[in-house]
Amino acid sequence: MKVSNDAAGQRLDKFLRRALKEVPLSHIYKLLRTRKVRVNGARGQPEQILAEGDAVVVRADESKLFAKPAAGRKMEVESVSFRVLHEDEHLLVVDKPASLAAHPGTGIAGPTLVDEARAYLRVPADLPPSEFRPSPAHRLDRETSGIVLVAKTRRCMASLTALFTKGEDVHKTYLALARSKMPRPEGLIDLPLSEHEQTARSKAQRGVNLQAAATRYRVVSSMREASLLLLKIETGRTHQIRRHLQAVGHPVAGDPRYGDFAFNRLARSRWGLRRMFLHAWKLQLPHPLTAQELSIEAPLPPELLAVLGRMNLPPP
Repeated sequence: MKVSNDAAGQRLDKFLRRALKEVPLSHIYKLLRTRKVRVNGARGQPEQILAEGDAVVVRADESKLFAKPAAGRKMEVESVSFRVLHEDEHLLVVDKPASLAAHPGTGIAGPTLVDEARAYLRVPADLPPSEFRPSPAHRLDRETSGIVLVAKTRRCMASLTALFTKGEDVHKTYLALARSKMPRPEGLIDLPLSEHEQTARSKAQRGVNLQAAATRYRVVSSMREASLLLLKIETGRTHQIRRHLQAVGHPVAGDPRYGDFAFNRLARSRWGLRRMFLHAWKLQLPHPLTAQELSIEAPLPPELLAVLGRMNLPPP
């Protein structure tokens, strides 16, 4: 897309909202956050001001980008399953339980975090399409529990997208139970990962796009069969912790996709683990609008604490 004289002088995110009217706003911010938007070949920033003649390119699968939501999808939410960790006029921070999907999608039948958050915030069902609807500002795997930020206002979503895009001021800490004893008490997993949502056409034209990815870990407690790890991600790739731990031979316990199935069966029968042991534990970042430092913690869920108790592994 070429920026016309009439469109010049506006922010990139506002330009995209007008150009991609049928694409959900949360999806547009995800495209910006995951580097799928380029301006004159460089990574697009939501707040950057466009000039006449700028070339804006969106790298996305067209069929997915313009996919229509399921007709008449209206979810009745009787009660919310998350716990509120922080709330103000712009931001809602929740502790998402495992098995609750963040967004609607293929194979998702029941209410999602989007549905529950909007029900909790009493968003009117007849809100005009042009009005902002509260949405999660980042993703957390369905099987993972823990902290999720929900933007209540358009300004908050734009600011959070900018914060997550830069990454320097956002510090995420996870807890995971990994197979077997780690060789060192702490370390860095620095392995590039293939782009998770690269289109088939892109792969054919450019080959597999490898993205830099770095995960730091520290052993909290361990035994011969497993290690409880504290992990900090320095990049935000899809399934990064799960893929990195699989790559170094210590997959996450209970992981249905990247895990060791024999170990998963052992963890279930011996320690009663019935879900993936990965939890978004702590998050530190400046408030997206006031810049006041926020430090959020979501305690380990009771079912994971019970597993550690059966293993005699002390939690952090």
